[in-house]
Amino acid sequence: MMTLKWIDLHCPVCESVFESMAASANDEAGQDFYIDPSTPASIAIAVLPFLVHVCPRCGYVGSVADFGDEVEITDDVRARVQAELAPHLGTSVRIPWLALTVAGSDKYDGAARIAEWRGDDARRVAELWVRAAWCCVDEGDVEAERYYARHAARWLANALDSFGEFDENEQTTMAYRLGELWLRIGDTRQANAWFERAGRSS
Repeated sequence: MMTLKWIDLHCPVCESVFESMAASANDEAGQDFYIDPSTPASIAIAVLPFLVHVCPRCGYVGSVADFGDEVEITDDVRARVQAELAPHLGTSVRIPWLALTVAGSDKYDGAARIAEWRGDDARRVAELWVRAAWCCVDEGDVEAERYYARHAARWLANALDSFGEFDENEQTTMAYRLGELWLRIGDTRQANAWFERAGRSS
């Protein structure tokens, strides 16, 4: 059963300690919540904003694991967080209860950008952009959903290009997901091309 709990987090960028509301499936507050594939889409989307957290001082965003003591942040990433995220995300959560009003899509936008800056693998970056798009469905913002879906499609295609890391079933699944993304964006030509690729590799 999913519950929401206040947890304490330590920001690896600016060293702030702050509280954030997190989704938890057990009594261990602070553990990253896992969305089971059988979870209904409406519930999964509602949980998403509580799986990432925003530092109210600098705007650094990530999952609970991204705030761990062992997380290392380069000077370049720290500077980009301060320059690009602090003015937008940091100021939106200065008052603790306002943290609950930060749009999930904004949180995942920040998390995806940080993942890009850190050089995380393309599949992880794509997943964060996908989650930003999912949040837009709940927020009723069709244009933003398409914007984030395009980012997700680009990164998922990059991940698929390094197909040596994935078995045939994974390649088929990723091609199909790309087809779905392009369908959501409204580009049926791109969608059909990816669906055909998925069919050829299955």
